[in-house]
Amino acid sequence: MAALTRTTSLKISRGAFQFLRKQIPSCQVPVRRLNLHEYQSKQLMNDNGITVQRFKVADTLQQAEEISKTLNVREFVIKAQILAGGRGKGTFSSGLQGGVKLTTNPKEVTPIVEQMLGHKLVTKQTTANGVLVRKVMIAEALDIERETYLAVLMDRETSGPVIVASPAGGVDIEEVAQTNPELIFKESVDIVKGLSNEQARKLAENLEFKEELRDQAANQIKKLYELFLKVDATQVEINPFGETPDGRVVCFDAKINFDDNAMFRQKEIFAMEDSSESDPREVEATKYSINYIGMDGNIACLVNGAGLAMATMDIIKLYGGAPANFLDVGGGVQEDQVYHAFRILTQDTRVKAILVNIFGGIVNCATIANGITNACKSIGLKVPLVVRLEGTNVDEAKRILSESGLPITTANDLDDAAKKAVDSLPI
Repeated sequence: MAALTRTTSLKISRGAFQFLRKQIPSCQVPVRRLNLHEYQSKQLMNDNGITVQRFKVADTLQQAEEISKTLNVREFVIKAQILAGGRGKGTFSSGLQGGVKLTTNPKEVTPIVEQMLGHKLVTKQTTANGVLVRKVMIAEALDIERETYLAVLMDRETSGPVIVASPAGGVDIEEVAQTNPELIFKESVDIVKGLSNEQARKLAENLEFKEELRDQAANQIKKLYELFLKVDATQVEINPFGETPDGRVVCFDAKINFDDNAMFRQKEIFAMEDSSESDPREVEATKYSINYIGMDGNIACLVNGAGLAMATMDIIKLYGGAPANFLDVGGGVQEDQVYHAFRILTQDTRVKAILVNIFGGIVNCATIANGITNACKSIGLKVPLVVRLEGTNVDEAKRILSESGLPITTANDLDDAAKKAVDSLPI
């Protein structure tokens, strides 16, 4: 029985990222902050007329028991809901093997859920400690007659969306691109005119749907494109986009990535974010529009601009140090953001020095300098601080630092700053 057993990782996989970059070299497929659980993506699709299997979600055993009695299906698929892939081969702290289970017996649903809820699931994409499972999706397990692949994403070269499709779905699509590139089809969409009926039917034909299913498949493709636009997605990937033995076209698996810049338009969707699995420091940094990613080094970095932040981390490594984080305060940084950045950095007990590297174009160096001095005084900074500032209003910034009376080490350039930061570490 080809029942639905695969899991959904709502972060785009490295392989899929590389595949899409090769197919559409100018496509924008960045890793985004917002990740939704599988059930949330399926609900979005269901609410927009896209066919998915029937499902319900339980976060208590009582709910699971009720679902087992009211979800009238021939076979159940029970999936632990965490923001990581590899669930099907994962291991629970309860001893249960596999985060995706099938059963035809309604009485077995609750005992399976009992071994998932409140237990940690370890997969190849989690830490060794695993992730606590707080919700379980109980769904209709459908047989899959045939599997295809479909993705909608943005393409800068054509200034609009592009649809990538292949009749060889249900497998790693990057492998298909390498072994059978003739099975990869691309259809650019005019952002003003939208996806035409002819284009949708052509895609359905390229996906090798039978004549009697092409209109149904084309309709689902159009609805997926409409959802892509409606939610400001950067990517909607369906694998498999398939058909059942009884002639239904179904989206069996979904990965949806969203444009963070559209948060102001998509407040309801961004409110769905589950931050319980995220680093608390990263969650807190987001509140202040600070881009932060924790690492395992001992030199904290505060930088403006992602590229400069990467270069700063590299040069710290070059001089024998180890970066404790990636932190980008962005171009519109204010003094209070600098304060919160310092507060978040110093929460990490492994941090033994801080390196500030600012190249002020849009950023006013004096704003950074005021933020630094106020933060140092407020939190009582006890680790060495090395500051390199260059650009707009840098002379005023240097005056602020020198007159602060604080033990701040200044640097002339990035090399000098990195070397001083490494040298300041305790032996």
